[in-house]
Amino acid sequence: MAKIDAFFQLMHEQGASDLHLVSGQQPAIRMRGELERVKYNILDNDELKAMLYEITPEHKIKQFEETGDVDFAYEIPGLARYRANFFEQKFGVAAVFREIPSQILTCEQLGLPPVVSKLATLPRGLVLVTGPTGSGKSTTLAAIIDQANRLRKDHIITVEDPIEFVHQSQSCIVNHREVGIHTKSFSAALRGALREDPDIILVGEMRDLETISLAVEAASTGHLVFGTLHTTSAAKTVDRIIEVFPSSEQAQIRSTLADGLRAIIAQVLFKRIDRKGRCAALEILIANAAVRNLIRESKTFQIPSMIQTGKKYGMQLLDDAIMELFNKGWISADEAYMKCNDKTKFRPLLKNPPTDFTEV
Repeated sequence: MAKIDAFFQLMHEQGASDLHLVSGQQPAIRMRGELERVKYNILDNDELKAMLYEITPEHKIKQFEETGDVDFAYEIPGLARYRANFFEQKFGVAAVFREIPSQILTCEQLGLPPVVSKLATLPRGLVLVTGPTGSGKSTTLAAIIDQANRLRKDHIITVEDPIEFVHQSQSCIVNHREVGIHTKSFSAALRGALREDPDIILVGEMRDLETISLAVEAASTGHLVFGTLHTTSAAKTVDRIIEVFPSSEQAQIRSTLADGLRAIIAQVLFKRIDRKGRCAALEILIANAAVRNLIRESKTFQIPSMIQTGKKYGMQLLDDAIMELFNKGWISADEAYMKCNDKTKFRPLLKNPPTDFTEV
């Protein structure tokens, strides 16, 4: 047993999502969204480096020493998998570990709206799950892929950096590929995937022009593609994809995206106040004919009103989802105000409304 495994055991027992190990500081774990110190000695740089290297593959150590940061996955059988990131900082080495549960929760167990699980049955198209880091995008995607794995008889390829949730093949054949180990890059894996008879492709992160272009193309040529972006709303997601392309290509990508897009889920995580745990508020855009026309005609600013009028299709605005969580008594007014889009809607809920210096 590696020395660092004791920290993972503590994380698991406490229900923490992340572990922070930093040279010159005490360890810390993230509990329900907030960092809490662990009663342990201040970590010495050499001691911490030895602890980290004990669980790190040789080629990843080499990469870390050459570049100053590295990602990989570490697994403790019977406990959980961990997404690891090492980086150099002013006082030495530092590392952050995110726990990835070994059990994949279903859409129902996560409390996701029924329309989300239906996305697993789409024949083709592009489905994007977006939100800030740590907002539960991977968990939502894992639930959708799990649904497809149980209900369909297809080939699923996942491309991630590193591999997070591991799906055992059920009705589907599932192949996991890790960037840097099984493939050179997201774009190389996507190019290869199109020759590997896939039905469903999961792209862990659409981070550059080439990856986004290939994902949109794959969705337009008969595949069901799932991907993630770090955007905060459905409208901003569409804009982000289009703005990645040179201006001379934007009209073409608008048309291709309008044809291929099926849904966008933008989500935010909240700390529950009624019991331990966290819950997600989701903005859901279903790309019906009217939404596609807005994308083609460069009228993405009208998407929020289209979501508002598309409730019968399962669409919902993020602020409406946040208000619903608040009315259930699950989240605090302060956090609802902090993470909402329209501050004026939530301001009356606060006992002491803050002065927002950014709006003065």
